[in-house]
Amino acid sequence: MDEAGGQDPSLSLLEPSRAGDETLRGLSALPFVATASVSVAEENSIQKLCDLLGPGPFAKVFLFVSPEADLDRICHTISACFSAELVVGCTTAGEISGEGYTEGEIVAVGLPAEHFEAECVFVPDLTQISSLDLIGDLIRKRASMAASRPNWEGEFAFLLVDGLSTREDELTSALSSGLGPLPLFGGSAGDGIRFGETRVIWQGRAVVNAAVVTLIRTSARVRVFNLDHLVPTKRKMVVTEADPSRRIVRQINAEPAALEYARLLGKDPAQLTTFTFAAHPVVVQVGGRHHVRAIQRVDQNGDLIFFSAIDEGLVLTLAEPQDMVTHLDRELTKLAEGGEPAAIIACDCILRRMEALEKQKYGSLSKVLRDHRVVGFSTYGEQWNSMHVNQTMTGVAIYPPADNGK
Repeated sequence: MDEAGGQDPSLSLLEPSRAGDETLRGLSALPFVATASVSVAEENSIQKLCDLLGPGPFAKVFLFVSPEADLDRICHTISACFSAELVVGCTTAGEISGEGYTEGEIVAVGLPAEHFEAECVFVPDLTQISSLDLIGDLIRKRASMAASRPNWEGEFAFLLVDGLSTREDELTSALSSGLGPLPLFGGSAGDGIRFGETRVIWQGRAVVNAAVVTLIRTSARVRVFNLDHLVPTKRKMVVTEADPSRRIVRQINAEPAALEYARLLGKDPAQLTTFTFAAHPVVVQVGGRHHVRAIQRVDQNGDLIFFSAIDEGLVLTLAEPQDMVTHLDRELTKLAEGGEPAAIIACDCILRRMEALEKQKYGSLSKVLRDHRVVGFSTYGEQWNSMHVNQTMTGVAIYPPADNGK
């Protein structure tokens, strides 16, 4: 970590009455977006989060939970502080709190009912997505919210999905037909760097192979965004053998995948690591934009396992990163043009966090996240409108309503 890599000791991020308790932190927030975080070691974590968020009432509360937490116990205690229907969440590959990047915490975001209305659509089995039922449910709930709050024009959808399901591409495609022009962002639940089990919180239960899409209507101005710091090079490769259903690439340019990827980088294949993949991603061109197809790992056969959809015949382009800190600060500053966001909820790929660690920029990036009021979590992939993407930050900036929501 660089010299800025430690936790910020500033008491301005602490609740005044609890400034001596290092496991309990209230995050800076403007009045109509409530945010808080606690350590997973906190004995009464959900009650403490409830106290920090304030009395509400809330339209929705999101929880981003470290995989170090006892998630079943947390889910069991949710109903003592909130209604089970009020809370949606997931496990993480790291959290983003008021201090920037952090680990071992539970981060909460509360959207007060005075300014927000929310409806959820639950997808219980990602292996059996019923597109027609899903589309119909989305259309009905969007129409109901528009009728309930006709003067509120801010809208977005927030998706949380099992990050090991490998079904995000199919899901986002199905959702896009029901959402129409409504912007969507989301994140694939994580499990640190273990890749063992990822879970979504729904109605007081921690579930696998499932997803929840939350439709939000608000009096506030909102802006859904997607960004990355990567620049395509002229080095290209073609996927010549793959198993798309399992996101496996066996051959690139008719050569063993890992060997050919390493050759193009000028590296020893035995030294390919997650840090290598984070620093040297591959991208595809879609609709005039590049989108990352991030590599998760090399398996024992020398095949490359990807985080998102891959297929034979796909042309991949090697990309090189810009400076992460400068790029992120510049892009988040653009979101403040015309007025600063009160809060930014973000889904940030685990590969960005790992690149920051490898390049000793972890602390500097944390400061940027803190300065721009970003909260959220590190993911196993991100969703943006109709696409499942990797190695990006995707999220929503929420701005104070000019009329105070009335």
